[in-house]
Amino acid sequence: MHAPAQDCPLCPRLVNFRADNQAKFPDFHNGPVPSFGSTGARLLIVGLAPGLKGANRTARPFTGDYAADLLYPTLKKFGFARGTYDARPGDGVTLDDCRITNAVRCVPPQNKPVGAEVKSCRPFLVSELDAISRLQVILALGGLAHNATLATLGYKQSAFKFGHGARHEIAVSNRPVLLVDSYHCSRYNTNTGRLTTEMFEGVFTLIRVHLNAVS
Repeated sequence: MHAPAQDCPLCPRLVNFRADNQAKFPDFHNGPVPSFGSTGARLLIVGLAPGLKGANRTARPFTGDYAADLLYPTLKKFGFARGTYDARPGDGVTLDDCRITNAVRCVPPQNKPVGAEVKSCRPFLVSELDAISRLQVILALGGLAHNATLATLGYKQSAFKFGHGARHEIAVSNRPVLLVDSYHCSRYNTNTGRLTTEMFEGVFTLIRVHLNAVS
């Protein structure tokens, strides 16, 4: 699988930010965050980018990020994870039939990647999609992940509007795949009520029903 090197040079702004963080936080991972979970999974979750003191620290997607407090317990409730999430890569959590990646692999300043950075990271998302031979569902967490997935697959964003709980029938390597959208499980969205636990679980209910139907 094609994955970014620890010292990936593709995005100058992110390289400079990485260097700053290596000086400030020498014990952090401070590099592209690898995907988590088996390539034999049927569900791929695509997030935005690593959080500065979350995945950028722990080197596991969402681990240590506030968003993980909703994501990992939900994955466990719906049978996509085992173990008890404890905000660290050694907590024993494993994924079942699920893999997690990010549209942008390196932490961006203010958690806001720019378009050129999303584009530079696109080959790695292409590699992810090519490697998951049993892929049946992609869950996009947020509009950027939704748009990055569509661009990676050559689809026009205007034909597939992002919306919480929206379902889009697409294809990956000529295989039918369901693209499902959810608001990102970020602190802002959950604190403001834009995304509730019930809303998030509703998306996973939809995914589980679909996987049960096509299995």
